[in-house]
Amino acid sequence: MEASAKSASLTVEEYLAGEPASEVRHEYLGGTVYAMAGASVDHNTISLNLATSLRSHLRGKPCGAFMADVKVRLNLANDDIFYYPDVMVACDPRDTDKFFKRFPKVLIEVMSESTERIDRREKRWSYQQIETLEEYVLVAQDRMEVSVFRRANGWKPEVFNKLDQSLALASLEFSLPLSGVYEGVKV
Repeated sequence: MEASAKSASLTVEEYLAGEPASEVRHEYLGGTVYAMAGASVDHNTISLNLATSLRSHLRGKPCGAFMADVKVRLNLANDDIFYYPDVMVACDPRDTDKFFKRFPKVLIEVMSESTERIDRREKRWSYQQIETLEEYVLVAQDRMEVSVFRRANGWKPEVFNKLDQSLALASLEFSLPLSGVYEGVKV
């Protein structure tokens, strides 16, 4: 999803108070809010495929899968940051807030042409600073391509782009064929 900046600076408290009532979701970067544009049908389908598969896999386990409306909160260089990852898995009992998670284990972004640069650079760098994050996944929506960055291998990308390959998340003992990731999407 593409974002556009709003000029007024807000405190974290003002942002958190206003976001539930807002018709448009906003990401928050050190006082500046960015309105999030709507997602495409393909984006939504891919996100839903991943979230439902993860939710089913995690049933009865201490982790939860979250989609779109649950934020991740970071603090980088003394700036508070709130992003809306497309799919997130969190397992840490310290995460007790109703609207955001601080300690995710897996973050997934479904990329569009307009967000790919931010997802691959800014968000990847920011997310990799989270102490509990074990895997960051980027999913292209215009082509069959899934990139997995793992803390365990120094955040080097593993790229999957063939129908017979699977997205494997070692931290969750989870695997989903790319045909399942892209079910309902023409790529």
